[in-house]
Amino acid sequence: MKQNNIFTYTVIFSIFLLIGTIAAFSQEDIENVHDSAFKKLTRPAVAFFHDIHNDKAAIEECNVCHHMFEGKKRVEDDDSIGMECSECHYKEPVSSIPDLIRAYHLQCSGCHLKQKAGPVLCGECHRRE
Repeated sequence: MKQNNIFTYTVIFSIFLLIGTIAAFSQEDIENVHDSAFKKLTRPAVAFFHDIHNDKAAIEECNVCHHMFEGKKRVEDDDSIGMECSECHYKEPVSSIPDLIRAYHLQCSGCHLKQKAGPVLCGECHRRE
């Protein structure tokens, strides 16, 4: 009887471990668009599958989204990977630099509108789950 219980508990534990492992690995491609400048969010952070998005949109160069500027000129062969958007885009507008929220919206939904593909409404990107 005791051996039966040990076997049953081992099987149950193994099933939970397997489910947890599968769930963890299935989530690894999710990228939450987050910036430390946003202390309190009014809408949920945008989550999307980064690699799948880029494959579907045929984006091959990182600087298409992660752009760099020197002054007012875009630097074509450089990118801002590893930087938060708020390092250049502030919560309040500064001269000709769009504020942080506008920068996100121009970059993401602006591209979606231009390409006539992808979500453009608030709730399509900022999903409550």
